[in-house]
Amino acid sequence: MNIIWALLIILGSSAAHHPQNDNHQVAKIIESSINSAIITSQQKDITVSADNPPVKVDPQTTAPKVKGVYVTAYSAGGSRMNQLIDLMDNTELNAMVIDIKDDAGYITYKTDNPGLIKMGNPQPFIHDIHGLMDRLKEHNVYPIARVVVFKDTVLAKKRPDLSFVNNDGTVWKNGKGDSFVNPFSKEVWDYNIEIAKEAAKLGFKEIQFDYVRFPEGFEKRADSLKYIKNGKSRVDTVAEFVQYARKQLAPLGVRVSVDIFGYAASVPAAEGIGQDFNKISENVDVISPMVYPSHYTQGWFGAKDPDKEPYKTIKGSMSDTIKKLTPLEDQKPIVRPWIQDFTASWLGSGHYIKYGKTEVEEQIRALKDMNVDEYLLWNATNRYSQGVDYK
Repeated sequence: MNIIWALLIILGSSAAHHPQNDNHQVAKIIESSINSAIITSQQKDITVSADNPPVKVDPQTTAPKVKGVYVTAYSAGGSRMNQLIDLMDNTELNAMVIDIKDDAGYITYKTDNPGLIKMGNPQPFIHDIHGLMDRLKEHNVYPIARVVVFKDTVLAKKRPDLSFVNNDGTVWKNGKGDSFVNPFSKEVWDYNIEIAKEAAKLGFKEIQFDYVRFPEGFEKRADSLKYIKNGKSRVDTVAEFVQYARKQLAPLGVRVSVDIFGYAASVPAAEGIGQDFNKISENVDVISPMVYPSHYTQGWFGAKDPDKEPYKTIKGSMSDTIKKLTPLEDQKPIVRPWIQDFTASWLGSGHYIKYGKTEVEEQIRALKDMNVDEYLLWNATNRYSQGVDYK
């Protein structure tokens, strides 16, 4: 615990130079630093185990109540960023979730890290990452780095031995042409965590891991594909990746969050893809269930067409989420769901409605009624509805 005392002395002495009205913020900074030291100290000699989650302390006590939007690397590096910054400046929104490793597996900015260059295929979609970080700081935007983990066509093509291989030697693809890498592989873990570490050093305050799972329907092909195994279950493997990531990132003082299917809170563990809602939740600082009304089928939460009843659907999903997490007690993470700001026309005539100001506000109202005060808005094109009251 000597490191904690050292931080108290150093940060305490620096606090003396701040005006009185800054004392609260300084105290929060000290608390965050101490918490990061606690996490690091607690986990230093502890073996990663899905059955032994570390004590939960928040490394980002200075973080605001996050209300954010998804931002692609193309938007972050292009002209649309002007509109998104205006949205932050003129509304209660205060955070951006930015693709640092995208759905294809591309690292989205120029990096000089030889390991990342070797494993990935960095592309300068964000042409000036340092300029972007400076701009976000100038506008008081809380920056979250989205890292897509196990859906990674780039790495699967480069290293088939880290992926799933068909009997004919080709890399397996899903129906959309995407390939996944193997969650059992420690090399894959370390590669993604190295990306997260670089993002933290760039100034991101939180790392949001997405696609922290095996491919959908994996249980149907688990015995026919060729891949390395580690002797553990899929559920424990995924949970231990998250725990290991948090352990590795603790010294950098960033939060760790994970995206998860919204319905995972309403059903038993999804063992096929390796996602257990509670095992993941007890190992992260923030859990972000994707509770888009369009993603629930007819009848969920008493809604004939969930997409057409955003309030009822979101309220039902949050009720299940809260019940699911209650047994975790002090290990509960912050609940920050993804909500819908897009129109799901693919559901077919009569089963969807056009989403805009009213539908977004209805989802936010449902969250408020369930005492959930953080959320993220998803729109794949980053075109968000105008005039929304985000309170």
